[in-house]
Amino acid sequence: MEKTNVMRILDQKKIQYTPYEYSADIVEGVVIAATLGEPSEKVFKTLVTVSNTGTPFVFCVPVAETLDLKKAAKSVGVKSIAMIKQKELLPLTGYIHGGCSPVGMKKPFRTVIHNTATNFDTFYVSAGRVGKQIEINPLTLAKLINAAFEDIIV
Repeated sequence: MEKTNVMRILDQKKIQYTPYEYSADIVEGVVIAATLGEPSEKVFKTLVTVSNTGTPFVFCVPVAETLDLKKAAKSVGVKSIAMIKQKELLPLTGYIHGGCSPVGMKKPFRTVIHNTATNFDTFYVSAGRVGKQIEINPLTLAKLINAAFEDIIV
């Protein structure tokens, strides 16, 4: 399997993870979870938002769930947030829609992971490319990217 930048960063920091690869045609999170043979609660999507002050924030939530914009804004101490426009994702993060990972963005952004991630020894996030996921310990990931755990779903 070809390594992604996410995998190279984890290797460099000697962080344990398991890579997974599947057809890049599979883009819906719930289908990705089924493809991995995992419950959708254990596979997380990475969402990039922008606050009313123009500050970007990153949120990781289970693939079948919806980010609660009010809870998310409160979790990072801003008045309001909105999803960034898809065309802004690549220039801001270095990732394309469907392949956005909380690891290895162009700049470190304040990140919040939905607190159910801590119910698992490992969970899945994008490896930085469509068709690739990594399985990693949520506490290890949070420490690496300096993320907090909060209730941020509807």
